[in-house]
Amino acid sequence: MAITQAMCTSFKKELLEGVHNFKNSGGSTFKLALFTSSATLGASTTAYATSNEATGTNYSAGGASLTRVDPSSSGTTALTDFADLTFSTATVTANGALIYNSSASDKAVIVLAFGGDKTSTAGDFTIQFPTADASNAIIRIA
Repeated sequence: MAITQAMCTSFKKELLEGVHNFKNSGGSTFKLALFTSSATLGASTTAYATSNEATGTNYSAGGASLTRVDPSSSGTTALTDFADLTFSTATVTANGALIYNSSASDKAVIVLAFGGDKTSTAGDFTIQFPTADASNAIIRIA
């Protein structure tokens, strides 16, 4: 069992089908769910499921909604990103996360691998996203 960071293959296909809308106004709702080291997540993940999802104080199954950064472009790269997400006063341990589209049957978008267990004990558990630019944004199409 492992969590491998990847943009989900099904997501790439679904982009071409117009399934996901990242526009802030009227777009899809994207969520981030935390998972334990017992989860198996990677490029082949197609949808959110509760199996081996993290549990804890101030963390609910399904995770939390993400705030999108409107899609933009820089040079020949299109990009979008999310605002940092904090689970406040949480007691939880997670080894990775799944970003998924809850507006479209919980379809998987991206798997994030933390490189090991990360724990908060009655503190803030924060997912810090990279800078929203052509070199670093969490979703880039070059």
